[in-house]
Amino acid sequence: MAAWTPSADGELVPLRHGALLPRVGFGTWPMRSDEATRAVAEALEAGYRLVDTAENYDNERAVGMGIRAGGVPRDQVFVTTKFNRRWHGDQLVRTALDRAVDRLGIDYLDLLMIHWPNPGYGRYVEAWRGMADLLREGKVRAIATSNFKPAHLARLREETGVLPDVNQIQLNPALPRAADREFADGLGIVTQSWAPLGGRDDSMRADPGLARLARRYGKTPAQLILRWHLQLGLAVVVKASDPRHMRDNLAVFDFELAADDLATFNQLRRPDSAQIDSDIAGH
Repeated sequence: MAAWTPSADGELVPLRHGALLPRVGFGTWPMRSDEATRAVAEALEAGYRLVDTAENYDNERAVGMGIRAGGVPRDQVFVTTKFNRRWHGDQLVRTALDRAVDRLGIDYLDLLMIHWPNPGYGRYVEAWRGMADLLREGKVRAIATSNFKPAHLARLREETGVLPDVNQIQLNPALPRAADREFADGLGIVTQSWAPLGGRDDSMRADPGLARLARRYGKTPAQLILRWHLQLGLAVVVKASDPRHMRDNLAVFDFELAADDLATFNQLRRPDSAQIDSDIAGH
């Protein structure tokens, strides 16, 4: 596959192995139990068609219940989950997949991710070989990494010759990760942002310059930030518990930020932004 050409157009992204990824997905961390079930069902009703979860979120069963309660046919919902380092092995990933599918209560998984590279553990390449086998066997529709740096992705390419469909990383205007994005684009890997609105820190959304821009566009600061992601060619997973916010976060395909207005987001960059170091962190 050639280099990925970022585009702000369209609500689906074609992945290298053939699947179509919804550009705006619903994130479920840190929701659990009934809260997660309710939120997922409401998100599907609001129009989301990608639901993102993980083994370490401890909510896959509740998320699966929400998918079934949402009433959307299974083949119209793109389900993503991630596994922990205990399954970093070419055969262990099969167990990770089987257990995830069982917890979710679904027949198949759309996208399986290695949650963290855990380079100190030294087995993410083995896990990736197992993922490539699952893809070839049709066990999953797409395979991906999460929190991988360019050096980790380069090692996958060099040692296996197989590249991810997606790399999901911490990314927002305060932490734009330009070098990571450029590297992924060059390899045809779609970058998907987690914590696209800055996570629990709402200072970015409260920025006065962004607030003025939001009033001019007739949108919320959060909608402008999500549109910034789209115009960089990114996909996002965004969490919301209020149905109104869920709908707002999807209403980002009906306008475009002018080039001069995109420059406003440069002012939101924070050199001290709390990027989690995936050479050290992970589970």
